[in-house]
Amino acid sequence: MAAGGDGCQGQRRRSRRGAASRPAARSRARRGPLWPAALWRLYGLAPPAAAGVCSGPGPSAERAAAAAMAQARGVNSLRFNQDQSCFCCAMESGVRIFNVEPLMEKGHLEAEQVGSVGLAEMLHRSNLVALVGGGGSPKFSEQSVLIWDDAREGKEAKDKLVLEFAFPKPVLAVRMRHDKIVVVLRTRIYVFSFPENPTKLFEFDTRDNPKGLCDLCPSLEKQLLVFPGHKCGSLQLVELASAAPGTSWAPVTVNAHQSEVACVALSPAGALVASASRKGTLIRLFDTRSRAKAVELRRGTDPATLYCLAFSPDSAFLCAASDKGTVHVFALRDTRLNRRSALARVGKVGPVLGPYVESQWSLASFTVPAEAPCVCAFGRGGRSPSSVVAVCVDGTFHKFVFSPDGNCNREAFDVYLDICDDDDF
Repeated sequence: MAAGGDGCQGQRRRSRRGAASRPAARSRARRGPLWPAALWRLYGLAPPAAAGVCSGPGPSAERAAAAAMAQARGVNSLRFNQDQSCFCCAMESGVRIFNVEPLMEKGHLEAEQVGSVGLAEMLHRSNLVALVGGGGSPKFSEQSVLIWDDAREGKEAKDKLVLEFAFPKPVLAVRMRHDKIVVVLRTRIYVFSFPENPTKLFEFDTRDNPKGLCDLCPSLEKQLLVFPGHKCGSLQLVELASAAPGTSWAPVTVNAHQSEVACVALSPAGALVASASRKGTLIRLFDTRSRAKAVELRRGTDPATLYCLAFSPDSAFLCAASDKGTVHVFALRDTRLNRRSALARVGKVGPVLGPYVESQWSLASFTVPAEAPCVCAFGRGGRSPSSVVAVCVDGTFHKFVFSPDGNCNREAFDVYLDICDDDDF
């Protein structure tokens, strides 16, 4: 794995035009508009063959444009690490890993080593990365999770690949913490001990889960796992520390929505779980211990596909990104900061408008390219005002700062796929 060192700043930038300039991507482009299924599943996009059919919220033409933009840059998926200090980019040309603050490339795996990659998951800032094959020129199966250990000696892929987990169906998501790895299939979730002496601990049957929805708490004190429950719109919570491997257990279910769950996230300490349905207008947060609804937040009134929900490190804020091209920031610790409808001052307005009027709207928001799916996270600078970053599949990086009074301003913009990687790791 080669990487940009800490001295790799803007003045040492050289042009990298992503997968479009690489041999693997060129040969793929000549074969036509084949698009990796992982990206369609991950962001809820409509395949090109169905571009004229509206199968969910949002115009299908915009979804096709989003996929085409990502395809042009060769991006298959994006993921932040557990503390949101880095993000990894699974690409047609391999894998690239970036530091967030300051923005710089920390490492990359070339297609000659790993082929095209559909999913990549980091373990904090360690030398371990989980890989799932995908895209146009994969070297590895989409039914396997491989663990790449960059600390091992050798330059060949066989020297760096230290573990392989094989499954009967395609892998849709991977989550890791310091002692466990979770692998999500369409109707089943596996939990293994990790990285020492990997052993299967749990196997959960799930409702049909085509997007591989799941989240795993990284906290040392709480080993909470959340995924869609068997009932439509419900969430399943499992405390892995208290559930005995190989034994039956009483499921903890939260009835979060009336329609299918489309996005879910746990707070860093595991005290809260946030979710949104396919409609995408409301975000509901629940206390993971009592299962009581803590707060209901309104993203908007029009249906939308949510790409990402993310808590701030101290759980004081939540951000949400959707296909409307808007990233919303909500206050959780002091909900008085959130905006309310002007009708809320009128008093009682009846059962129809009541829930709408009582909703809490975002305290701040900013826009990113509407046609580019993104993942978002909070900055870790520890200064006020706070910051939010959005990383888009079109290769762009956006950083905005916001204040408690709702002011929001752009602080940084960059094209992360063009950032230099001259130094060795």
